[in-house]
Amino acid sequence: MHLPRTTVIAALAAAVAIGAGGGVAAYSAFNSSTKTVVRQVTVDNSTPASATSSLSVNEIYRRAYKGVVELTVTSNQGATPFGGSNTQRAQGSGFVYDTQGDIVTNEHVVDGATSVSVQFWNGATYKATVVGTDASTDLAVVHVNAPSSLLVPLGLGNSDNVAVGDGAVAIGSPFGLEETVTSGIVSALHRQIEAPNNFTIANAIQTDAAINHGNSGGPLLDMQGKVIGVNAQIQSDSGGNEGVGFAIPSNTVKSVVTQLVGSGKVEHAFLGVSAVTIPASVAGDLNLAAGAEVATIRTGTPAAKAGFRAATGARTVNGQDYPTGGDVITAVDGKKIATVNALIAAVNAHKPGDTASITYVRGGKSHTIRVKLANRPA
Repeated sequence: MHLPRTTVIAALAAAVAIGAGGGVAAYSAFNSSTKTVVRQVTVDNSTPASATSSLSVNEIYRRAYKGVVELTVTSNQGATPFGGSNTQRAQGSGFVYDTQGDIVTNEHVVDGATSVSVQFWNGATYKATVVGTDASTDLAVVHVNAPSSLLVPLGLGNSDNVAVGDGAVAIGSPFGLEETVTSGIVSALHRQIEAPNNFTIANAIQTDAAINHGNSGGPLLDMQGKVIGVNAQIQSDSGGNEGVGFAIPSNTVKSVVTQLVGSGKVEHAFLGVSAVTIPASVAGDLNLAAGAEVATIRTGTPAAKAGFRAATGARTVNGQDYPTGGDVITAVDGKKIATVNALIAAVNAHKPGDTASITYVRGGKSHTIRVKLANRPA
């Protein structure tokens, strides 16, 4: 199944690579038919496979399985034609984050939940409450009052250290089959996937470890047994596993979950543009600087108030469509911006209300302005 190419008018932290390839159908790794859009983007840097000593899949499983849980979620789907309410039960996965009973999962797993229960490795089941959710990164935290003996946290790894070709292990409850382990490799890095609220999640990890409906919210582990991502989506024509899955990187998980556990909410800095990477290899052909070109600007946003100029046309170079005529952002706070992913990271490093120094090229001339960032809208 293929979706038409889409353009998302989003926050800078949700800049999308329009013109970088058409959208393809993807499904949340939840037992539903929710479709999202995955975008192929330019990889910032090629990274060799790591040479760190590895555990076997069996050793990783034995170390981690007690920290993986199955979530059963009941939601209200509205009134039936005959009166009463239409409730739906669905299943997803999650993992123990700390010894206080906080569990990490996907936002789309618990979205609209009227009740949530958590089942541990030994079959013990406890009611859970939703601590907080963040639709912009598709992450959520639920809390369960369970005995300390069942709260076995999984450690977070550093997703910045993950390399293409590294081994990867997924544990979760595909189709309700709890404690299922699959393995594969890290197939690609720096993918962009669409969040439930249509913003973009940057730097997603692509893996060929089998992920199916019900794996949503479960951990993707490296070969040392550390969580490097939260499994969220699969690309598929059939809706089943075809070897292309996506996980939200652990460094994003750490930042977001820390805020959710602390306050129950997350705030994201917002500029108000969508952008596309202009590689150095085609910048000359397009008469543009290399960097992140502003494609669209949302009305009333910091970008609009700052006077940024959006693209006015498009050109095709080597079979690839690129917007033209827009400002090309080349640096934020003095740090070079070569790709949209770098732009997203630079804005995510700020908080709403911060002022960022943004350098852009317009008509061959470089300009630097200071922009006060807003809070990303829902």
